[in-house]
Amino acid sequence: MTHSAPLHVPPHADLRAIVQVIGVASALGAPGHGPAAGPAALEHHGLLQRLKGTGIAASWRETLVPAATPAPGASMRERLDAVGALAQRVADHLTALAPDVFPLVIGGDHAVGIGTWRGVASRLAPRGALGLIWIDAHLDSHTERSTHSGNIHGMPLAALLGEGDAALTGVGGPKLDPANVVIIGARAWEHEEHERLTRLGVQVFDMAEVRERGIAAVFCDALSVVRERTAGFGVSIDLDALDAAAFPAVTCPEHDGIAPDELCAALLALRGCGDFVAMEIVEYLPERDPGGMCADWVANLAGAALGPSTYLLRAKEREFGAHNYAPLPVVFHHGKGIWLWDVEGRRYLDMMSAYSAVSFGHANPRLLHALNDQAQRLALTSRAYSNDRLPLLMERLCGLLGYERVLPVNTGLEAVETALKTARKWGYKVKGIAPDRAEIIACEGNFHGRSITIVGMSSEEQYRDGFGPFPAGFRRIPYGDADALEAAITPETAAFLVEPVQGEGGIIVPPTGYLARCAEICRRHNVLLIADEVQTGLGRTGRLLGCDHEGVHPDGLILGKALGGGLLPVSAFLADAAVMDVFRPGDHGSTFGGNPLGAAVALEVLAILEETRPWEHAARLGERLMARFRDARLPCVREVRGRGLLVGIELDPAQLRAPVAAELLLARGIATKDTHNTVIRFAPPLVITEAELDHAASVVIDTLANAAQHHDAGPLPA
Repeated sequence: MTHSAPLHVPPHADLRAIVQVIGVASALGAPGHGPAAGPAALEHHGLLQRLKGTGIAASWRETLVPAATPAPGASMRERLDAVGALAQRVADHLTALAPDVFPLVIGGDHAVGIGTWRGVASRLAPRGALGLIWIDAHLDSHTERSTHSGNIHGMPLAALLGEGDAALTGVGGPKLDPANVVIIGARAWEHEEHERLTRLGVQVFDMAEVRERGIAAVFCDALSVVRERTAGFGVSIDLDALDAAAFPAVTCPEHDGIAPDELCAALLALRGCGDFVAMEIVEYLPERDPGGMCADWVANLAGAALGPSTYLLRAKEREFGAHNYAPLPVVFHHGKGIWLWDVEGRRYLDMMSAYSAVSFGHANPRLLHALNDQAQRLALTSRAYSNDRLPLLMERLCGLLGYERVLPVNTGLEAVETALKTARKWGYKVKGIAPDRAEIIACEGNFHGRSITIVGMSSEEQYRDGFGPFPAGFRRIPYGDADALEAAITPETAAFLVEPVQGEGGIIVPPTGYLARCAEICRRHNVLLIADEVQTGLGRTGRLLGCDHEGVHPDGLILGKALGGGLLPVSAFLADAAVMDVFRPGDHGSTFGGNPLGAAVALEVLAILEETRPWEHAARLGERLMARFRDARLPCVREVRGRGLLVGIELDPAQLRAPVAAELLLARGIATKDTHNTVIRFAPPLVITEAELDHAASVVIDTLANAAQHHDAGPLPA
């Protein structure tokens, strides 16, 4: 078996190609022995595996232990000398690392930081000074004369700045310049510490300021301080900076600290920093973490800071992935509500919601709870057996939507294929169409998926190119033209497949009364009306279903996307018994279709729908959004159209191409996508607020207006 050559990217793209972990199993400065067990516990818990899973090439280089440990009750002199000796060993080991190694130091108590940062400063010295972000609940700037507790792990920052006992300040390596040192998250200190740091000029962002401004804003300011006239900077995290309720596994817990997930999000900014040269995480206390939750957070913190950059991840995707997508130039890392964050920590308002799949917002707490709860009990059995979730989902879907039968599958494409198979078999077994003669009518501009059968129905040449021959029995008519449907129907027509609004086709809304007339025509000719509501269903268009705008109850209904809550692929085809009962056991199936995990999430989706009625919100905000766009009267806009929160802006390609507009919006923090090179679409999560939608509309209008002005001004001079 052969493998491709290693990925070749510019040096700046692979910022931390080699990460080596150095454990320091010491509690010499702490009030107890617990932190000394931290490095081994984290290694055993799979820190390296977690980092490698994030895309970080990491290895555990070594774990240093004290050469000697003073007996209980030893004098301060003996203890200081022991800490100083260990710190010197740490500094020496770091100084000796190869130039291309990025050190990740795992303590131990925070006294090890003296060795860490003197060693890193020595490595950096030929190029310049070291800056340092110190994330800690305490100021750690005591000396042996001012400590109230007698614990040396409260002294490292003072020692790094050159104040304190010679055993600590004399560790080899440059002293840090206070002007390039920042403390974040402090909320417990003595006056001697604060006085010292104030006198020296260290900037402190205490927890009150973090709460007021947010950790992301504070971290951004800290970066500007530590990068001023320095050759590089490091980050030291004392885990007691985190809120004790969320992270109790520390020696000196302090409440009301930084939320672990918020710190992880802030640390993403480090992925794009080529001058980020070392990281330290200390004070993990495994005895207070029996379930390993806090160990997971340690891995998350390191992974957030050290993971691969946008450039590198996109390079890997291009090299190793099939080129069937051309994604916009962003790599997303996590989402919450209507927001997405990329791998460098930049925030975007999600105006796509994964083509309506994330209608209830990213990481919806209720849906996550349903997913996690069910995953711990039963995820999959196949349909060879019944499970206790699927029957309840079938009952709820039928009751809510007014059908007698439901056939669950996974993706929207599968649900469409299921509908096509149902229609054909119904045509033969019930309507009496001659074998292999059944026809199904679809519309120009349709998008029902990308299987061989479905692209055979498509009018988009690219979707068909190179994939024929296609199955026979499909005809296309113009969308929105009921007379064309009537003219196309023959005695061999089994079904008419239609989208209430064509999404991928360009957010095309049919004329008023179109669906109602189509339903009447189909009834008169004994043809099944099948509505593809994969994208329009479950509240997107301002009604529960897109067909509800005209009071149409189709013979077959296809659901997907939002049914899985943005967590799992869940789809379904619904019809009455007269249609669905053409199936017998073995005719059609899906191993994962109707699995208990997906069914549990879908049940919670239906509960949220019934409780919150989000379609009412979507109807009001959709009208507001379209009015904002129309009132702006932008010269590059040909038309604004849509229903509910499924909105499209058709652009004049002579003034602004839609793919260019999508990239311009992405640069302004709006995540959306073009279709057919002419239309920008907007389909935010249905949980978006009016204020958030107004903000998005203002950014869109400003971006398009500026783009049009630049077009009028002509190309920039060379």
